[in-house]
Amino acid sequence: MLKSVIGVLTFLFVAGSSLAYAQESPPPIPSQANFKALTDARVGIVKAALQLTPEQEKLWPPVEEAIRARAQARYDRMVAVAGKLGQGREVDPVELMRGRADALAKRAANLKQLADAWAPLYQTLNSDQKERMRLLARHVLRELRDGVDTRPMEMYDEDECDKD
Repeated sequence: MLKSVIGVLTFLFVAGSSLAYAQESPPPIPSQANFKALTDARVGIVKAALQLTPEQEKLWPPVEEAIRARAQARYDRMVAVAGKLGQGREVDPVELMRGRADALAKRAANLKQLADAWAPLYQTLNSDQKERMRLLARHVLRELRDGVDTRPMEMYDEDECDKD
């Protein structure tokens, strides 16, 4: 019984927050050039933190490509949502939920692609590199958790847990 109540409350909270965000004016979207520059910086940080060996460098291109593809997909979602919100039409909650479901399915596919790209490289990392990767991931997750309530981009993306 308690699980059912929690499930219903969670659904109402998520659906309600989606509607609230959908009725707000969208925050400004960075330009494509600025978004690309930020993605370049994120890729650089991850690569620098790992300090890849020449053998590992050969496994890096698919990882970088997956990071960039995921970032581009996020940018495309931001632009699409801003366009819909900019139309000033009434929000259809069913359409909103279907759109979110479609977006989550696409994000899941992108995340799987990223994990598949990381797998061969991760297997070659030494213990120091794996520790740096875990620290980087932990820092990213903490930043995301702390920013959930205040992050304006949340209306575009519910959980950008990737620091790619």
